[in-house]
Amino acid sequence: MTADGRAHPLDLTVDGVGYTTGGHTLLHGVDLTARPGETVGVVGPNGSGKTTLLRCVYGTLRPTTGRVLLDGADAAALGVKHRARRTAVVPQDATGLLGLTVREVVAMGRSPHKRFWEQDGPDDARRVAEALETVGVAAFADRRFDELSGGERQRALVARALAQDPGLLALDEPTNHLDVRYQLELLALVRALPATAVLVLHDLNLAAAFCDRLYVLSAGRVAASGPPPEVLTEDLLAEVYGVRTRIGVHPATGVPNVVYLPLDARQAAR
Repeated sequence: MTADGRAHPLDLTVDGVGYTTGGHTLLHGVDLTARPGETVGVVGPNGSGKTTLLRCVYGTLRPTTGRVLLDGADAAALGVKHRARRTAVVPQDATGLLGLTVREVVAMGRSPHKRFWEQDGPDDARRVAEALETVGVAAFADRRFDELSGGERQRALVARALAQDPGLLALDEPTNHLDVRYQLELLALVRALPATAVLVLHDLNLAAAFCDRLYVLSAGRVAASGPPPEVLTEDLLAEVYGVRTRIGVHPATGVPNVVYLPLDARQAAR
């Protein structure tokens, strides 16, 4: 914990994680590291195992093989509440929140820090208010969560995660449903947080712009990993995604810029 009671950025190690269900192996010995304070992106085509890997990281799935280590400790040995104090999640979809206001949803992030019967105190209220303001949802804090647009709900879920004061933030497609402005604002916010972040992303240009390192998954295996300029190559994207691209350096940002080329008639017919 830091001096103000907030969690310190965690060191994450995914060590040979495999996951099998119903006779199908979805992950094959995946290794991944995220150093304290890093923003690490997980990319790959649909069905490559990105969400399964993230669920193993934050604990809703237990790896069939391998381990997830948080600051060197086996996450599987941590209690649910202890793990929740250290890891916050922004899922693709939220369930079980019907009838709650945005403020009540965000306040759920404080639950791991309190006893079951304990009410919210002034510090909890302050941190909830800070999270609402930071993500830009304070103006509709008293509206019902299920009445919000998809983008507004996504921002409220990020606020809930921030209120949790996590050392590790796991986000599954956090830019879904967001317009371009809020995509950029949200990822800039995540990158600036005093936490380690692991993000599943589809947009390779956003991944290149906001992630320190990338892991490219293909059929449940790591096809490549490293800084975006090393990972995002035309040959790799042709192999993993089956698309033709031209990759250059963006003149304004200096990060890789992926331009997708149209499929020819033979590719489109496949």
